[in-house]
Amino acid sequence: MLWVKAFHIISLVCWFAGIFYLPRLFVYHAACEDQPGRERFKIMERKLYRGITTPSMIATVVFGIWLLSYNVSGYFSMGWMHAKLALVALLVVYHFYCGHLVKVFRDDKNTRSHVFYRWFNEVPVFILLAVVILAVVKPF
Repeated sequence: MLWVKAFHIISLVCWFAGIFYLPRLFVYHAACEDQPGRERFKIMERKLYRGITTPSMIATVVFGIWLLSYNVSGYFSMGWMHAKLALVALLVVYHFYCGHLVKVFRDDKNTRSHVFYRWFNEVPVFILLAVVILAVVKPF
C-alpha cells in the first residue's frame, strides 16, 4: 500500500505542476501580440496538456482508486473522503476545461483577456489546499 500511496503522491505532484503551469501559459498566450510567439505557445500548451498533465491525471486517478480498493467501505464511511472525491471530480472538470482552452487557443478563437486567465489560474490552488487539509487532518 505504501508504494501505491507514493506513486499516487508523485503523480499528483506532476498533475498539479501541469495544472498550475498550463493556465499560466494561457495568460502569456492571451497577452502575446506576435504570430511566432502565439505559435510557440500553441506547441507548449499542447505538449504540456497531452504529454504531462493528462497522463499524470490518469495515473493519479488510477492510484487513488487502487488506494480506495484497500478499504472501500471504510473510506466511504468517512465524510472527509466524500468531500475530497468531490473536489477531485471538480479538478478533473477543470483539467478537461483546460483541454478545451488548448483547442480554443490552437484555433485562434480566444476572446478572453490575460486578466481572466490570471484569475482562472488560481482555482486549482484552492482545490489543492482543501484536498491536502482533508487528506491529512481528516476533519470530519
